[in-house]
Amino acid sequence: MKHTVSELVLQNGAKVLLVHVPDASVMTFEINFRAGEYLVEDSKWEAPHLMEHVLLGANKQYPKARVFQAEFEKNGAYNNASTSAYSITYEAECADFEWERILDLMLVAISEPLFLQDEFEAEVGNVREELSSRSNNHFRHLSLALRQIYGYASKTDQERLELMHNVTLEDIQAHYKRTHTTMNMRCVIAGNITPGRQKQIEYMLEQMNLPKGRTRFALPKEKPKHLKKPLYIHNDSVKNVYFYLDTFMNRRMSEAETDALGLANTMLVDTLYSKILGTAREQGLVYGMSSGFGQALLNSNWWVGAQVMPKNAPKLFEIMVRELQAVFQGDLDHADIVAAQQYSLGRFQRSAQTVSGVASGYSGMYFFDDIIEDYYQVPQRIKRISKEAIVEIMRALFADNIWGVGVLGSCGEEFAEQMQQQVAVLWPAGLQK
Repeated sequence: MKHTVSELVLQNGAKVLLVHVPDASVMTFEINFRAGEYLVEDSKWEAPHLMEHVLLGANKQYPKARVFQAEFEKNGAYNNASTSAYSITYEAECADFEWERILDLMLVAISEPLFLQDEFEAEVGNVREELSSRSNNHFRHLSLALRQIYGYASKTDQERLELMHNVTLEDIQAHYKRTHTTMNMRCVIAGNITPGRQKQIEYMLEQMNLPKGRTRFALPKEKPKHLKKPLYIHNDSVKNVYFYLDTFMNRRMSEAETDALGLANTMLVDTLYSKILGTAREQGLVYGMSSGFGQALLNSNWWVGAQVMPKNAPKLFEIMVRELQAVFQGDLDHADIVAAQQYSLGRFQRSAQTVSGVASGYSGMYFFDDIIEDYYQVPQRIKRISKEAIVEIMRALFADNIWGVGVLGSCGEEFAEQMQQQVAVLWPAGLQK
């Protein structure tokens, strides 16, 4: 989807990325604050999440949450919010004809919430239901538990449920006051942003009723640690083995390195003909696998996970070890690299079909580190990825010997340790460090 990008740095300290999509029929808004759980003490862990739920409720213009939502949605507009360990993001999408009304409603909700006691109590119940339903997701449970043991800001849904009773209405009001400042705010707005609309957006954001604050909160300086033993979570009801394998390096990746790692990930796991998943499927070992990579302030990581029957796990791990060692040794066919590039190019084009898809392509890095990606250069970046770059980044991710295995199921700790021993050969120091 053709578009242009510009950035506004407002007098109140907020930064706004405007994505102009000519003749678009919708507008999307994403408003982000560094306001996640890492900014509160452990006993108040659920305060940011509860605050996010209550905030899109009653405000100075609309005395009840249902009244506000009825006004917001009357022409089919959508809004939502999400809380992570680092941030809270409020989002909305609407028809082009009512963009100004919807933006105004979003800004009123964010800047003038009432935080009513009865709505707080109702949202405590709603969040409890949300966390209870999520706690049945075994992959999520294992992932959160692993992040916690590696040393990142994280708690499982089960732990969060136990901590909810510590949070009061006063706690969420205090967290709001501390974090919801214009210096701490970043926005991505996408749609048909004409010069006149740009001026109106700038005016509305400048006039919103939030204090300026001092700065945008810094991300935490987390340093993952190597797990000498696998994390094992026993669950008698789970007969399959849920597992995640993580490896970390003690630095951030460059743009070229993330491109190369993305292509490596595609070659290894992304498709039904990939090196690991494709081979495992041919042998009837696993139905599906997931993998990915990410960055924190000081480090980067790559992970892979799956649900597999215990009898098939050793063979699956054997394939994983063999294919990863082949990458380390540079045993990659040119045809496979070209095929992965073509797949990645097509996936990129599909991701940019809608206004919200284009906006999402920018918001991740912009909210994380004020980085504005050059969207139009992505196809050329994919085409430039070489075998040498893939080998180099994959070796680097295993060189620091920071890794771990997490297992959830009823297989037992000894079985989990056998899984860990099987993949230990991928790192220079194995289990000795």
